[in-house]
Amino acid sequence: MASIDSTPSALAAPLPPRSLAAKLGMTSVPRAELRRRYTQSGSKFIRIMGADVHYVDEGSGDIVVMIHGFASSLHTWNRVADELKRERRVIRLDLPPFGVTGPLRASNGAIETMNLPTYRRFIDTFIQALGITRATFIGNSLGGLISWDYAVRHREAVERLVLIDSAGFPMKLPIYIGLFNSALVRVSSPWMLPEIIIKSAVRNVYGDPRKLDATTLRRYIEFFHGEGTRAAIGKMVPTLDFTEVDTNVLRTLDVPSLVLWGAKDHWIPTAHASEFASRIPGAKSVMYPGLGHIPMEEAPERVMVDLHAFLGTGSGRQSPAA
Repeated sequence: MASIDSTPSALAAPLPPRSLAAKLGMTSVPRAELRRRYTQSGSKFIRIMGADVHYVDEGSGDIVVMIHGFASSLHTWNRVADELKRERRVIRLDLPPFGVTGPLRASNGAIETMNLPTYRRFIDTFIQALGITRATFIGNSLGGLISWDYAVRHREAVERLVLIDSAGFPMKLPIYIGLFNSALVRVSSPWMLPEIIIKSAVRNVYGDPRKLDATTLRRYIEFFHGEGTRAAIGKMVPTLDFTEVDTNVLRTLDVPSLVLWGAKDHWIPTAHASEFASRIPGAKSVMYPGLGHIPMEEAPERVMVDLHAFLGTGSGRQSPAA
C-alpha cells in the first residue's frame, strides 16, 4: 500500500482572517462561496429533493459508497478515497444539510427536517439516480446508521458493509449536538453561534487534537456556518432519538461486515462496537487505541490496513481483530 501522508503540510498558505462577525457566527457563508472553496477535481452535482447534492465520483471497478457523519462532509474520506480509488470506483457525498450540499428544501422553500425517514428517501433517491445496483457501503457515525439501515432494506444491493464509530443504539447525544435540543439555541444559532464552540466540538472528535490542522478546522467551521445549515440542524436534532431505531434487525443481515472504532471516541460509547459486532452475524471488529470518533480522518494509514484486508485490495496485511 502506498503511504498516506497524515501530517499537515508546513508549506500550506496562511488562511485569510475571518471578520469578528464571522467568528461570532453572525454571518453565514453563501452556498456559492462554499462551492468555490471546497469542490474538488472529481466534484459533481445532482438535483435531489430540492438541493444540488455535492458528490465526488472517482476511479473504476467495484463500487464503494462512503457516507460521512453529523456536521462532517465528504472531505473526511479524502485520504482513504485517494487510496481506494486506485482499484475501485469510489463515490462519496455531502449529506444534507451539511458540506457543500446544505439543506433540502420543500417546494415552498422551507427547510426539510432530516430525520431517519427523510434520510431513507434521500439515500434511496441518490443511489438510484446514479444507477448503482450493488456496492460496498462504508459509513461513519450518522453515515454508519444510514449505511446499515440501507443494507437492511436493500440486502441484495450491498456487497460489503463497513461501520466506523456508527450510530444506531440508544445513547445520550454528545453535548455539542444536544445543545440544539434547547429551544433558545435553536432560535439563536442561525443568528449567532461563535466559532469557538465549533472548534471545541471538532477537537473533541479527534483522539489527539494536535493532529487537527488549521485548514481542516476552518473547513468544519465554514460548513457549519454555511447558509441554512444551522437552521436545518435546529430542526434535525430533536428527531435524533435512537431508542426508536430497531437494531435487532441487524441479526438478520447476511452481508460481510467490518466494525472499526476509535478507543477514544467521546461521541459514541465504545461499547457500541461490540454491540454491532455481536448482532451482525460473522462481523469482524477492530478497536484503534488512541483514535477518536473519525479514525479514517485522524489516522487513515491505520484504517487502510484493515480496509485493504477486508476488501481484498492493495497490499494490506491482516490486522488482528480486537
